[in-house]
Amino acid sequence: MGAAAAEPPRAMGLVSSVVNDTLEFYRWTWTIRDKRVDDWLLMQSPFPTLTISTIYLLTVWLGPKWMKTREPFQLRFLLVVYNFGMVLLNFFIFKELFLSSRARGYSYVCQTVDYSDNVYEVRIAAALWWYYVSKGIEYLDTVFFILRKKFNQISFLHVYHHFTMFTLWWIGIRWVAGGQAFFGAQMNAFIHVIMYMYYGLAACGPKFQKYLWWKRYLTILQLVQFHVTIGHTALSIYIDCPFPKWMHWGVIFYAVTFIFLFGNFYYRTYKLPKEPMKNGKIANGAVANGLSKQENNAVVENGKKQKKGKAKGE
Repeated sequence: MGAAAAEPPRAMGLVSSVVNDTLEFYRWTWTIRDKRVDDWLLMQSPFPTLTISTIYLLTVWLGPKWMKTREPFQLRFLLVVYNFGMVLLNFFIFKELFLSSRARGYSYVCQTVDYSDNVYEVRIAAALWWYYVSKGIEYLDTVFFILRKKFNQISFLHVYHHFTMFTLWWIGIRWVAGGQAFFGAQMNAFIHVIMYMYYGLAACGPKFQKYLWWKRYLTILQLVQFHVTIGHTALSIYIDCPFPKWMHWGVIFYAVTFIFLFGNFYYRTYKLPKEPMKNGKIANGAVANGLSKQENNAVVENGKKQKKGKAKGE
């Protein structure tokens, strides 16, 4: 009885010790933060970012349930504006990172973080902050899928990609808004210019379908990006580049997860035999964040033909 009674206090002591050590570690990390971004939106604490990301996950869970008995929205005009708006935002981020890093003579092999108030260093930090913000805006990709009842598009890869990019990049901006971080963001922003250009054209309607033969190459480009990221980061570790090692190893692990997930997506989408049309359902007919093909003047929504007329919200 005595030994059993001693277990709860011992367990509580262990939990208390873990909590205190965690808080102490957090306070220590805060002392080495990038103080230039202290007053920037969402940078004062991780909780606003975590709250937004939690709401996103709740939307992924509850959104399809809410739309289950409702007609799908078409949202054509909104999708066109959104996708081409993302083209402009990502081009701005790419341009700022490219021009500012070039003006500062940044190395593509090894670049330390300069926490000074140099105008170009601040521009690089600001561009990286916009990059982080863009990942939060991209949560709308999923919202539009839900409103249009494209539930098959909301895969584990889709949710994992969106949730982790926005959440983890808060850490990047808070501690390393510069240096090596510019390379991956610059490359990804350039790819997103191409990607959202594709989505924007797809949202313009069926007359643009003949120009969209290059969708599979977007996935190939993303896979190349992840391999380049791993190679670039591994080289930095090998030459002992004075950039936070925890960030290097985190980037490598993160890129490996994407290679597996995107590789699996590419294989299942483009290498496996296409399924024929069965019971009116079209296999592999959806266009991510664009509009599905129209056939015989019928709107194709979620694999099923709707009756003639306009979809809700069109």
